[in-house]
Order: sequence, then C-alpha cells, then structure tokens
Amino acid sequence: MEITFRLNGDAVTVSDETPTRTLLDWLRDNKGLTGTKEGCNEGDCGACTVMVTDESGPKALNACILFLPQLHGKAVRTVEGVAAPDGTLHPVQQQMIKHHGSQCGFCTPGFIVSMATDHLTGSTDHDTTLAGNLCRCTGYAPIIRAAKEAERAASPAHMKDTLPAPAVVTDTTHALPKTSDELAAWALNHPEGTIVAGATDVGLWVTKHHAELGPMAFLHACEDLKQISESDEAITLGAAVTISRTMAALPYAELREMFRRYGSTQVRNAATIGGNIANGSPIGDSPPPLIALGATLHLRRGDVRRTLPLEDFFLEYKKQDRAPGEFVEAVSVPKRADRLRVYKLSKRADQDISAVCGALYVPVEDGIVRGARIAFGGMAGTPKRGAHLEGALEGEPWTLEALDAALPALREDFEPLSDMRASAEYRMTTAENMVRRALMADEGELLSVAKVRA
Repeated sequence: MEITFRLNGDAVTVSDETPTRTLLDWLRDNKGLTGTKEGCNEGDCGACTVMVTDESGPKALNACILFLPQLHGKAVRTVEGVAAPDGTLHPVQQQMIKHHGSQCGFCTPGFIVSMATDHLTGSTDHDTTLAGNLCRCTGYAPIIRAAKEAERAASPAHMKDTLPAPAVVTDTTHALPKTSDELAAWALNHPEGTIVAGATDVGLWVTKHHAELGPMAFLHACEDLKQISESDEAITLGAAVTISRTMAALPYAELREMFRRYGSTQVRNAATIGGNIANGSPIGDSPPPLIALGATLHLRRGDVRRTLPLEDFFLEYKKQDRAPGEFVEAVSVPKRADRLRVYKLSKRADQDISAVCGALYVPVEDGIVRGARIAFGGMAGTPKRGAHLEGALEGEPWTLEALDAALPALREDFEPLSDMRASAEYRMTTAENMVRRALMADEGELLSVAKVRA
C-alpha cells in the first residue's frame, strides 16, 4: 500500500510497509526521529504524542497506536518539527525552559507537542489536555505555568501545515474507502477483514499481542461515516465520529463528563463512537448511557441496511448481532430532557478501564417513576439493561424507601464475575449504590468527590 503525507512540512511517500506498521516505529527506525518516545506502547502515557492535521484541523494523537495508512492525505509534525526551520524555539519550548518544566526529559517531547497543538488551536484547558501526558519527575505545576504563559505569544507560521494531494490507493486487499458504499463492497469481499477507525483498541492487538490482522480497511477518508445529523427526535452520529466530537454533539452533561474520563485527549481524538460499540466489550463506556437513552444502531451489509435497539446488538461476551461483512454505520441518540445519570467506577479517576459503568434515565411524573431505563457495563458478559429493576420501579414513588424495596430486583438482572478489577459482590454493591446516588442527585445532594471540599 502506497500512502502520502507531510512530515514536518515535507512531502513523504511510503510504500512496501505492512499496514500495521505504527507511526512511532517508522519515525524512529526509518527516519531517525527519536524524539517521539515509546513509553507504554498502548496510548496511555503520551510520550509518543505527535500533531496530526487533516481537513478538520490539527489534533494531538498517540503515534504508538497509529498505523501508517491512517496518515494518508494528512500532515504530521513531531517534536523535531516544533521549533522553526532556523532553530528558533516555539513559545511553549521557551516557556518550558523558563519555568523549569523538564527534569529527566523522557516525557518532555510529548508534552511539547501536546502544548504546541493547543497553542495552535487556541485551546487553554491545559489540565484536560495534559492529562494524557504523564510526568513523574517535575510534576505538572511548572508545565501548566509554561503553557499558560505561552498563550500570549503568536503561533509560529511553520506550525500551520498544509495537506498533500493524496495519491489514489489501488491495493485490493487493504483499503482506504472514501465512502460507506466503497466500504460495504470491500466488506462483502473480505468478511474476515478488520475495519480500523481510530485504532485505539486494534493498535493494542498489534503492539501487545503481535496479532496478524489480515485484510484491513481504514475509515478516516469515509466522509459520510464522519457526519453528524440532527432531527427533532434524535442526533445521529456516523460510526467514524470521534469521541471528542461525540462529546460536543450530545446534550447530556454527565455523559460528556464520563467521556472526559474515558481516555486522554489523544485517545478521544482518535477513538470513534462506532468502534467503541462494535468492539462489543462488556466494559466499553459508551453503550450503557446510550442504551439508557434508548439509542438505535444502524447496520449495513452490502446494500442492505437495518436498525435495531442498541441493547439488542450485544448477544453474549464478544458476540454481537452482526453478520459477516456487516458493519456499524451509525447510531441515533434520542433527544430527551437531561435526566441522564452516568457513573464510572474505576481504580483511577481518569483514563482507566471501568470496573462498573452505570447509566440511569429515570423519568418521574408527579413523583412517580414512568419508563425508567437502567443499564450497566461490567456487570455481565455484555452491556445490559436492568429489566427486573426497571419493572420494580415502574409506577412507584421515586423515594429512597421505595427504591430500597425495589433494589433486590437488580440481583435478578445481573450475576457479575470477580476479576482483577473488582469482586462480584463489590460490583453488585456499587451498582446498587449508583442507583441510590441517582435518586440522591435528584434530591439535590452534593455527591461528586471532585466538588467536595474540607
């Protein structure tokens, strides 16, 4: 597969590379650009951060789980390309020196690229952006000070990359489809193939498990799968809409906060809503709240399209209602009054895998529960609704006394397992407490540990 992109301002053509070759390995081994570091090799530490510009603008991404074909028609800037061609330091580099923001230096190149990307886009939420870059020496205070002071400086002209005119890719095994029609044709011919959107999960199949993926189709050029449309009843997200864009598109405050904790800025800029669903993980974070909202999934196989309630897509552990050659095309999320409660329980507050993810949508009319939808991840082999609990709550007052009477029904819905993240009983107890927490939140109690002060 021959691909073209810009690298630090220069046009690059890559051929004769396996489609699972990561940008990190290629930069270090083929180009000698060793400023991009390998830390975790799974998209957690940010040491490999690069800036990638496409038609939607620049964004920070993890090079360790970014496959070369995903760069076709884009522009890449590494830490070596942050300073001007004449060697003049970028404002964030100057401020990092001034504020002593580096000690051992291993993490510094990733911080510099993340900060330079924010500087270019005008983003000033440095706490959120830099949560995806880990530092164990200096700590974050001098780095945040450097980022804030750099805000006042103009963005250097060389950072504003232009895009190349990508050559046509003619590989018949691996594909870079430009439309869902092209993807549908490829998927019919390669039903065993791997469809790659953001590669935030698939990348680990390669870097951690050394998997051979066979035929691959990369979705970043499928413009129709990146569309967001809106009707009076719902917001429809194409399967290739990133989590970053999903956060901005859906009008549910607690869902946005859950997505903020879902992963780093780099991961949210790559991961897609369709990929998080199609993966079928029982601890994927988007299905429980989308199920609680009553989302509808759109599937396609060739020219045949069908829809089904999202909760019906998950059949059993790692098995979904999806035929060979069929793929997720979009998901439609109903517009509702924002009564959605979402609770993510994990060992680490941010950027960690859930032990339990609970989502509750409990409409209350005149104090009585009407049509509750409650879903959990991490409590079974699939994301799943708590149908018995919903039934026990229906028609009852939304009070702690009535809730405590209904809660035993949750044990009819779920039989969680014990694993390294939590025991079965701990999962069940915390799930029950999430339901209580939703009621207490409706009563106005302050429950967020992030907001509690001594």
